[in-house]
Amino acid sequence: MPLPRPSDDRRSSDTLVRELLDRSATPLEATASEQDRMAAAHRTLAGLDGSRRVYGVTHGFGPLVDHAADPDPARQGTGLISHLATGQGDPLPPDVTRTMVWLRLRGMALGHSAVAPRTWQRLADLVNAGFVPVVPSEGSLSASGDLVPLAHAALAFAADGAGDAGGGAQAWCRDAEGRWRREDASAVRAALRLPPVAWEARSALAFVNGSSACLARALHTHRELGALTRAAAAVTGRTAALLGASGEPYEDALQRVRNQPGQRTAAAWIRAERAASGAGTGIAPGPDRPLQERYSLRCAPQVLGAVQDQLGLQGSVLADEAEGCSDNPVLVDGTVLHGGNFHAAPVAFACETHASCAHQVAYLLERQLALVLDPAVNGGLPPLLTPRPGAGSGFAGVQIAASSHLGRLRQLGHPASFTAVPTNLHNQDQVPLALNSANAVAEMTERAWWILGSLLLAVNQLAHLTGHPDRAEGRLWRELREEFPPVDQDRPLAQEVTRAAVLARSRFLALAATDPDAGITDTRPTVAV
Repeated sequence: MPLPRPSDDRRSSDTLVRELLDRSATPLEATASEQDRMAAAHRTLAGLDGSRRVYGVTHGFGPLVDHAADPDPARQGTGLISHLATGQGDPLPPDVTRTMVWLRLRGMALGHSAVAPRTWQRLADLVNAGFVPVVPSEGSLSASGDLVPLAHAALAFAADGAGDAGGGAQAWCRDAEGRWRREDASAVRAALRLPPVAWEARSALAFVNGSSACLARALHTHRELGALTRAAAAVTGRTAALLGASGEPYEDALQRVRNQPGQRTAAAWIRAERAASGAGTGIAPGPDRPLQERYSLRCAPQVLGAVQDQLGLQGSVLADEAEGCSDNPVLVDGTVLHGGNFHAAPVAFACETHASCAHQVAYLLERQLALVLDPAVNGGLPPLLTPRPGAGSGFAGVQIAASSHLGRLRQLGHPASFTAVPTNLHNQDQVPLALNSANAVAEMTERAWWILGSLLLAVNQLAHLTGHPDRAEGRLWRELREEFPPVDQDRPLAQEVTRAAVLARSRFLALAATDPDAGITDTRPTVAV
């Protein structure tokens, strides 16, 4: 049976998502009860006398369901994955593909898909040996599951080097430096000394007929967005301290009366970073600061807190989906049931909320960047934080690029489900396009990290210009100070923006992974970074 649903589990959804991703990197092994359930379901399906019509087994696929299937189950299964291998575009990241395949096999192990146990084991053996198919990221409706990307994975598992069974399929390998490269799938499998997968109709359909590609991408992005939100809170606290901004907007008493748990958590993170960056526990604004700052500083707990709460809700949806069976048809208590359990609407809506979250964090960061560069509100520091206005341009180029990143991020954020197109002879007349949305949010999140990297460099410059003492502050700020010298003379900053983003991403992803699982209250850890 599935693990407890998040709604039945006292752990936070963030913890459940992290644990799912951690489990997806570990070896697959079916328990004795899972093996029994798979075998029993397979026997039930094999024992049907032919009077019961079964989609994809006795009859064709999609709109061809009223036509008889190929009498040879192997030809039927191979034909399915062959005609669906039509994906395009850049491949999904290898870690996302590994999670995608792991999710398919975990769902199949629940015993509702009637897959051949031998097929399941061959797949698990290949995955456990490190076999990761190369899967194109574009071409899925996420309606009858993620048919197209999963078909490419299925072809890679079947590649045997004889004829063209693999259709030119590729698999990922690591070189001596640990970098991923693509190789012929049959050659990679042969090097592992494991047999290819022979697909018969039901097992092939069960593999491609699920939401695992969009779900895997969404789970990885969900973790990224959690780290990005924590990073945004940290840089907000640092900025407020360096500018001498009032600490009142971050006081816990203020958050309590709003009654939004995420807001209280975000304020605690900001408050801890502000104190560690030299503001101490005092809350009065500096002598040259206004009573009330612009919203990009003053309302940061409200924005980041709302994101935090939404991530909690969407994490529960994604965790539920990961622990269920997305397939059609399914066997339940010995009965074959046809329906729509492959339709990825839950993942699509979660991804569209992710898009809103990514935009709000990126928008907040871009506005904070504008604030620290503006002499009207940065405490009278030089425009664009250059010590040589006119002779130098400081962070002008950085801000231009960050504005472009925000614009592109907004263009990517349009809800994919709003653009659905009926297809497949109108068999698939309502589709969610969840993988399209998941791919877009992954791109949005990458651009949000770039905007954060831009702001981190500007805040680092702010510390230099204000003569902020090199004190026992958070590790991130020390690393920024040591790695990125002041911008005294104009220099190309593209690579520095990227390096700052990578530095923050690695820091906050690691912080999220070690954060004790606690409720969203002011008692959550508030250690400065």
